[in-house]
Amino acid sequence: MSTAPLLSAHNLSIGFQTDEGLVMAVENVSFQINEGQTLGLVGESGSGKSVTALSVMRLLPVRTARILSGEILFHDPQKGETDLLKLSEEEMQHVRGNLIGMIFQEPMTSLNPVKRCGEQVMESIIWHKKSNAKDARQKVIQLFEEVKLPDPDRTFRKYPHELSGGQRQRVMIAMAIACDPLMLIADEPTTALDVTVQKNILKLIGELQLRHKMSVLFISHDLGVIHEVASHAAIMRKGKIVETGEVKQLFRNPQHPYSKGLVACRPKTNNRPVHLPVVADFENPIQNKDAFQPALENPEDRRKRHEKLYSQPPVLEVKSLKAGFVTKKNFMGKPRDWFYAVNDVNLQVYEGETLGLVGESGCGKTTLGRTILRLFEPNEGQVIYKGKDLANLKKDELRKLRPRIQIIFQDPYSSLTPGIQVGNAIMEPMKVHGIGKNDSERKQMITDLLLKAGLEEKHYHRYPHEFSGGQRQRVCIARALALKPDFIICDESVSALDVSVQAQVLNLLNDLKREFNLTYIFISHDLSVVKYMSDRIIVMQNGRILESGEADKLYNSPCNDYTRKLIQSVLSPE
Repeated sequence: MSTAPLLSAHNLSIGFQTDEGLVMAVENVSFQINEGQTLGLVGESGSGKSVTALSVMRLLPVRTARILSGEILFHDPQKGETDLLKLSEEEMQHVRGNLIGMIFQEPMTSLNPVKRCGEQVMESIIWHKKSNAKDARQKVIQLFEEVKLPDPDRTFRKYPHELSGGQRQRVMIAMAIACDPLMLIADEPTTALDVTVQKNILKLIGELQLRHKMSVLFISHDLGVIHEVASHAAIMRKGKIVETGEVKQLFRNPQHPYSKGLVACRPKTNNRPVHLPVVADFENPIQNKDAFQPALENPEDRRKRHEKLYSQPPVLEVKSLKAGFVTKKNFMGKPRDWFYAVNDVNLQVYEGETLGLVGESGCGKTTLGRTILRLFEPNEGQVIYKGKDLANLKKDELRKLRPRIQIIFQDPYSSLTPGIQVGNAIMEPMKVHGIGKNDSERKQMITDLLLKAGLEEKHYHRYPHEFSGGQRQRVCIARALALKPDFIICDESVSALDVSVQAQVLNLLNDLKREFNLTYIFISHDLSVVKYMSDRIIVMQNGRILESGEADKLYNSPCNDYTRKLIQSVLSPE
C-alpha cells in the first residue's frame, strides 16, 4: 500500500456568483483520504459538504461556481499524482466513474426515469471498459447480485419508479462501483431511509469497500451514520472544517463548540431531557450554561402524568379500520382485489398525549394517519373523535370539524404552494373556516404564530424557496396551528432535517403541546426520536399493529422480534 494519500485537498476555496455578489461556500478546506480509508464529512445543510464532494468530481455548475484557490490531488495509478482541478473535461471523463465513483443523495432524481435501471448501469461499463452490450449486461446482473437486489434479471428491466427507495439506492451503488473505482464518494446515501434499510445499505457499502479495496468519502449530517461507517471524520461549519480526528475520540470528547452541539442535540436513547440541547447553546456557552447539563425529565413525574392521562376516556378511538388500494378490476371496471395498507387497526389516543407510530416504509403509517383525517377514504371501520365517527361523517359535517384536527406533512416544500407567500398560505385556511374578523386581524394572528414557531415577522412576505428545510417545516407548523386545533398528526415531520434543526423543531412541538394542550400522533421511522417524543409507542408492520406500550418500556423490553430488529437498527454515536 502506498504511503501517499489517495486523495488530498489543500486550501480549497469555492464561491458562487449571485446577484448580490460572490457567496463563499467553501473556505480553505484541507483533508486527505488514504487507501482503504473511510473519511466522514459531517455538518448541517449548507455547510459545504456536497459542494466539496462535487468539486472533487468537477460537477459544480460552470456558470456560477468559482474555484478561487486550492488543489485536489489524486494518486492516479497510471499518471501518478494529478491535480483534478487542472484536468481537461475529456481527462475528467476518464476519472468519473472509472477511478472515482459517486452515489448521489437522491436516487430518484439521479436515475433517468424513462430508462430501464440495468441499461443505465450498462452505459458506464460500455463507455469506460469498452465492453460490448452482452458482456456489459452480464456484468450488471453480477453487480445487482452483489448489491443484493432481488431477482437481478427482473430488476434489470425495471424503471426507477418501480423500485423502493432502498432498491433505487442499491442501483446507484451498483452504478458507482461498476468500473471498480479506487474511491467512492457517498453523498448522504441513506437520508430519509428507514433505519433497517439504512443499516443494510451501510453494511453493504462496508462490504463492497473491503471486497474492492476502495477508499470512501462519506458525507452525512447524521452522526450515528458516521460513527457506524467511518474511521476518521471532518466536521464542517459554514464552509470551513472546524475539527478533525478519529471518529470514536471525536464523538467521545469533541473540542469545538459546534462539534459538542452536534453530538449533544441528537435524542439519546438512555435519557430524556426536558429540552434537547441545540448547537446555538454551545456556541454561546455563557448565556446557555444548562446546555452542558440539560435538565432531565423526572421518571416519577412522568409516571404520575401518565396515570392522570390514561384515567380519562380517549379523545380518539380507531376501531377495526381498513384502508386499501385496488390491485385488480374486472372487465366492467369494478374492484376485484384489494391491497390493504391499513388492515384491521385498533388504537386509542388520549387528550394531551403524544402517541408514537413507527415502522418501515410501506407499513401503513402514513396511510393510517391520512385515513384518520379522511384525506384517504376508509374501506371499513370507525374513527371516533370526541364522540363523532369521522369515517361516516358527511362532507359538510367533516368540513366543520377539520379545524380541530390538523396534519403536518412529511415534505414541507411540496405541501406549500411555490408561488404564494407563506403569510398568505397560512391565511387561506383561516379565511375558509372564518377565523379572525378581517385580514388585518388575521395578519396579526399569523405574525404571532410565526414568532411562536421561531420565525420572524419579515418572513410573512417570503416565498417557500427562500427558506431552509427547517424554516419551511416551521411554516407548516404555524399553518397547522392557525386553525387552533386540538389534535395534530405529525407525519415524518423531522425525518429529512439536520440533527441540529431537528432538535429545534422537536423542542418547538413539545413547547406548543404544553402551551396549547395539544394531542399528537407522531409518525416516524426513527425510533430514537419517537422514544424521546412519545408517551406510548405503536409498532406497525404490513398494515397491522404488532406491539404497543409505554415508550421507555417498549424500547427497553420489546416483546416482538420485529420491534427488536427496529431498535437494533438505530445508529447512535453514544
